[in-house]
Amino acid sequence: MIKRLLFGLLILLLLLAAVLVGNTLRQGSRQVVVPALQPLAVDKAAVAESMAAAVRARTVSGLLDPAGVALEFDKLHAHLRLRYPLVHATLEREVIGAHSLVFTWRGSDTAVKPIALLAHQDTVPIAPGTEGLWKKPPFDGVVEEGMVWGRGTLDNKSNLVTQLEAVEMLLKAGFKPRRTVYFVFGHDEEVGGQRGAVAIVALLKQRGVQLDFVLDEGLAVTEGILPGVNQPLALIGLAEKGSVSLKLTAQAPPGHSSMPPGPGQSAIGMLSAALARVDAQPLPGGIQGAAAALFATVAPELPFGQRLAMSNLWLLRPVVEGMLGKGAATNAMMRTTTALTVVNAGNKENVLPGRAEAVVNFRILPGDTVESVTAYIKGVVADERIEVAPLGAGFNPSSVSSPRAQGYLVIERTIREVFPDSLVAPGLMLAASDARHFQAVADQSYRFMPIRFKSADLQRVHGTDERISIDQLADMVRFYHRLLSQAAQ
Repeated sequence: MIKRLLFGLLILLLLLAAVLVGNTLRQGSRQVVVPALQPLAVDKAAVAESMAAAVRARTVSGLLDPAGVALEFDKLHAHLRLRYPLVHATLEREVIGAHSLVFTWRGSDTAVKPIALLAHQDTVPIAPGTEGLWKKPPFDGVVEEGMVWGRGTLDNKSNLVTQLEAVEMLLKAGFKPRRTVYFVFGHDEEVGGQRGAVAIVALLKQRGVQLDFVLDEGLAVTEGILPGVNQPLALIGLAEKGSVSLKLTAQAPPGHSSMPPGPGQSAIGMLSAALARVDAQPLPGGIQGAAAALFATVAPELPFGQRLAMSNLWLLRPVVEGMLGKGAATNAMMRTTTALTVVNAGNKENVLPGRAEAVVNFRILPGDTVESVTAYIKGVVADERIEVAPLGAGFNPSSVSSPRAQGYLVIERTIREVFPDSLVAPGLMLAASDARHFQAVADQSYRFMPIRFKSADLQRVHGTDERISIDQLADMVRFYHRLLSQAAQ
C-alpha cells in the first residue's frame, strides 16, 4: 500500500515537473526581430557643443530670482534659434507660460492623429554645499574626456537638444511628415509643470487636438537592474507612479524628563510606535499591471531556473514575489512604496515635547489612489491620538498605456534598431514627468530616454557630476531621427 502511494506521488511529481517544464519551453522570445540598421552619420562635435551651450543656460527651477531666470531661458532660446535655423524657419513656434516652447511640424494628412515628443528645459538646483564636489563646474558646459559635463545633461536637456538635432537633419534631407508632430519643451517640469505642461495641455484641448501618443523622458537602456538579465534592458514606461506625503502628528502634555509618562504615552513614544507599524506593514502589492507585462516579456530571456519560475506564476507566484520584493527596484515596481523621510520633536534634552511630527512619502502604484493610501495608513496607525493628514495635494498615478498600441510598437522597433544589443520590455516609471498631464489629450503616453544608464549614472541624476558621453548623444540623435522617420509617416 505504501509503495503504491509513493509510486502515485512520484507520478504526480513527474507530471507536475512536466507541466512546469512544458510551460517554460513554450514561452518563446518576445523580442522584435529587425534587420541590421546602418548607424546614421552624426556630427558628434557639433552635438556636443550644442549640449554644452544648453548647459550654460542656468534654467534652474525654484530660484528666487525670476528676472535672472528669465534671462537664462532667453539665453537658451537664443542658442536654439542659432543652432537650429531650419526648425525655426519651418515649424510653428509658440511660447507658453513665459518660457515653455511648442513647435508644431505640420503633416500632410490631417486625418492621421498627431503625436508629441516631450522634453523639459529646466533643471534642479545644485545641492547647497556640494558645489566643490563637482569635477567640472556644473554650469560651465565643459566638453572633456568624451563627455559633456553639467547640470541637465541627463535630466533633461539632452532630450531637448537631440530631438532638435534630429529634426534639423530631417529638414535638411527634405523629409516631410505625413502626420503632424508636436515638440513640447516645458520650463517647470521639476516643480510640477503647472505653468508649462498643464497650460499646454489646456491649449491643445481647447484646439480639439487629440494625440495618438506622447513620448516623454523616463526609463532608459539599463544594465544590472534585474537579476539574470545579462543584456542591456530597454524599458518603455507604460505609466508612472503617483505620490502623496502624509503627516503624522502626536500630541501629549509636555513636562520634565525627570517624570516621564508610561511607555507609549509620550508624544515621541506614540509617534515612534505608529511609525514602526507603518514601516512594518507596507501596502500590499504583487506582479500586476506594468510589472506583470515587464516580467512576462523578460521571462523567456532568463536562465532556465528563473525562466521556469516566471513562466509558472500560477504555482510559484508567492515565491517569485517574495524574491522580487527583496530588491529595492523590483519591489518598487510591485507596490505603493513607503518611505519615512522626516521626523521632528523636541528642542531640549530634559524636556518632554508636547508635539511630535513625522512625514511619510508614498509613491503610489497604478490601482491605488491618494485616498486609498491615506485610508490604509490610518488603519495601520490605528491610534486616535495620532492625526494622519496629507501634506500638500499629492497626485494619483497615471493611467496605464497599452504595450500593443501602434505607438509602443514603433518605439519598441526603433530601440531594437538603434540599440541592437538590448532587450525591450514594458516598465513602470517610479518618478514623475510632464507626461502625466497629457492623459486628457493623448490616447497613450510612453516614457523612455534613448540613453544607456548604469547604476553610477542613476546617482548623477539630480546629483553631483551629472554628465553624458558624446557617443550617447549621437545615439540619442539616431533614435529620434529613426523614430520620426517611421512614426511621422
